This record gives sequence, structure tokens and C-alpha cells, in this order.
Amino acid sequence: MIVFWVAAGVLTAVAAALILMRAAAAGDAESSADPAALLYRRQLAEIDELAERGLMGEAERKSAHAEAGRRLLAAADAPKDAWSADPKMRKRVLLAVVAVPALTLGLYLSVGAPGFPDQPYAKRLADWRTANLETLTPPEIAAVLRDVLKTRGDDPEGYRMLAMAEGASDNMPGAVRALRRAVALAPERNDLRRMLGESLVIQAGGKVEDDARAVFLELLRRDPTDPAARFYLAQAKLDDGRATEAAADLKGLLVDLPGDDERRPYVEAAIAKAEGRPAPTREPSPGLDAIRGMVAGLAAKLEASPDDAEGWVRLVRSYSVLGETAQRDEALTKAKARFADRPDVLKQLDEAARAAPMQ
Repeated sequence: MIVFWVAAGVLTAVAAALILMRAAAAGDAESSADPAALLYRRQLAEIDELAERGLMGEAERKSAHAEAGRRLLAAADAPKDAWSADPKMRKRVLLAVVAVPALTLGLYLSVGAPGFPDQPYAKRLADWRTANLETLTPPEIAAVLRDVLKTRGDDPEGYRMLAMAEGASDNMPGAVRALRRAVALAPERNDLRRMLGESLVIQAGGKVEDDARAVFLELLRRDPTDPAARFYLAQAKLDDGRATEAAADLKGLLVDLPGDDERRPYVEAAIAKAEGRPAPTREPSPGLDAIRGMVAGLAAKLEASPDDAEGWVRLVRSYSVLGETAQRDEALTKAKARFADRPDVLKQLDEAARAAPMQ
């Protein structure tokens, strides 16, 4: 790495010196030709050429010719200022060009890690493949899955998992590519087609564009009752200005959804938007799977940082609300053992453990 910086600095200085030398030679040379006059003469010639080729009318030619001629005369009458270069400025510029790579190298040596070995991507990928998946970040999991699918390219489930990892990595184009491949491998699976349509909507910033519409139309053809297809196709009608049709479709969907379906608030909010009235004040609540995912994330965080008393209280209360008594009791036992000398925390833990489960 040090050799690279030295070589880059030397090459930069040499290139700058060559540029400055040429600039100095151009500044010392006297030129009798006025570049502005040459430009307008060339413009006059081009106007005549366009007129001869029939690309410009006679009236347009005369107007353009007169304007270019006027500018030519103005340029010929204008005083000519001789251009000169300051030798001191040349030295300063050259000094700056040499100093910047030198300072950069010094900064790298002082705060960088010149002795740290390279980490080739292939080696990192091999380490990720042998590591516990729970220790990997979403981009690392996606990299592992892409590598695995090189030899298992006919596995639609593998591409579904890759799409989930790409989505968690904020790489929606990658998620869409994976789902397109999954749908191509298993066209009978409506769940993959649904995921593809929803990913296309997310990629488009919430708009149901033509490619997503085509996916949902095919999904609706295969399953006329699919809630996702009905919802997003109604949203597409709303985007097209067909608010009355969109509201009617959404009301039909709402009737078909069970009373405890977690998607009902989203449909109600969409109906209100289509009808031009304020959305219901009730905010759509996340599904149980999303809640359990957040609780699992909190539990993993506490395993890594177990001294967070407030986090343990939240975890015990979350397990109580979810009705998961076994996990609640296990977390409560661990937390009480860790904070045995904190009566205030023990009191909060007991109160959290008595939280009523949600209905």
C-alpha cells in the first residue's frame, strides 16, 4: 500500500509538471490570430453550408449571417489584452500538487493501517459460508446465498431467501431480480409472485407501475380472492384518477377480510384516501410476526449487552404481552440474577412480568 501511495504521488507530480510546462510554453508564445474572430468566421461558413444543403431557409440564413457578422466585427474592434502567466504562481501550483500526495501519505501512515493484511473478497466469502448465519449482516447473507445459487440455480426457495436478504440490505433491484428468477422457476407459486409485485411497488417508491400491475393481474387471474393483488390493483386505479372504482374495489376487499385481519387498517386508510376524507385515527399496527421479530432483536441485543436494565424490563413486558410465559420466565430469571442488588430494577421487572397479554 505504501508503494502505491508513493507511486501515485510521483505520477501526479510528473503529470502536473508536464501540464505546467506546456501551459508556460503556450503563455510565452505570441499568437497573431484572434480565436474569437476565427470562431465567428467558421460560424459564417457553417451557416452558408446549412443553407446550401437545404437545412435552413433563406430568411433564417440572412438573420443568422447578420448576427454572426455583427459579432465578428465586434470581436475585430475589441482591444486585445495580452495573456501572461505569473512564474510565481506556477511554482505555487507545482508545490501544491507535490504537497497534497505527500500530506495524504503522511495522514495515511499516522491514522491508517499500512501493515494490515489485505482481505480478498473470496476469503471473506469463504469465512461467511462457514460462519453462523446469526452473526452475519444481511449483505453478507446475500453474498453467501448468491454464491450458493451459482451451483443451485434451479432452487426457487433459494432465490426467495436471497430476495429477503437483498431487501433487508436495502437492495431492492437485487431483490426484484431474485424474485423474477424464483417466479420463472416456480410459476405455480403465488407467494413468490405476490412477493415480486410488492417488491416492485417498494422499488417504485410506493407507486404501482406497469410491471407491478402486470404481476398482480396475473396473480389475480390465478387467484381472484388474493388480497394483495386486489389491494394494489385498486391503488393503481387510484393513481390513474379512477377514485370511485378504487374505493369500490377496496370496500369489497374490506368486506372479505376477517374482522381480526391485521391488514384491515391499511385498507380502511386507502378507502379514506380514495374518498377524499381523512384517514382513520387508528394507526395500522404491525403484525405478530413483525412484533416477534422486534422482540427477538431486543433479546439478541441484550445477550451482547446484558447490562441494559431498561432493555430487560422491556423484554419481560414484551413476552408478557405476547403471552409467551416460558420466554418471559426465562428472561425474568436472568434479569433478576444480574440486577439482584438493584431493588428498583427488580420492582420494574415484577411489574413487567404481570403485564396482561393482548387479546
